[in-house]
Amino acid sequence: MRRRRLLSLVGAGVAGGLAGCGGSDEMAASIEDHPAATGLAEQPRLGELGNHVVLAFEDPSCQRCAAFHEDTVPKLRSNLTEPGLGAYVVRHYPVVYPWGGPASRALEATFARSERAYWDLLGHYFETRGQFTADNVLDRTETFLTDDTDVDGAAVVADVGDGAFDDAVEADVSAAEAAGLGETTPVVLLFRAGEYVTKVNGSVSYEVVAEALGVTE
Repeated sequence: MRRRRLLSLVGAGVAGGLAGCGGSDEMAASIEDHPAATGLAEQPRLGELGNHVVLAFEDPSCQRCAAFHEDTVPKLRSNLTEPGLGAYVVRHYPVVYPWGGPASRALEATFARSERAYWDLLGHYFETRGQFTADNVLDRTETFLTDDTDVDGAAVVADVGDGAFDDAVEADVSAAEAAGLGETTPVVLLFRAGEYVTKVNGSVSYEVVAEALGVTE
């Protein structure tokens, strides 16, 4: 299990043309030097680092993030991560609805315990996002984790209440701010063979990602 530390298409108008929930193209850089990729190896991810990277800053309360997961992430799995061509990495960026903050901290607490449960919980948030409010999100999270995963939901909620993962979420927010990403979700940074290509905002299509990274279905 990977645990977290505390802490154009260029010129084609893609970044400005996709709407996000909530926009400057930051400096080009290798992934090792890019401010958004600080501590990359410790973030939740599918696939292995070392080649292409799709780095997504997401808010669990965001409708467009949910659309990205429904429409694009399955193709990233089948065409990028599972064939060993690259990685899809998530950082939490709760800037949309108030319940996204505690949900992001619950995701961090879950990831520290189980990667599988992390992805299950993230999917649950997106699939049932209309059921959550700032007042009920932790109760509903505890019930889901206890009933549908092998993680102790009460322990996750206790960690959130104690602020045990506040710094982990703040590290993601700080990375977004350092890269000048704006308050938009999802915001997706694309690295081709370790080199920054572009940033795209909104429910990014797989075709945009594939063209930027030079991969096909």
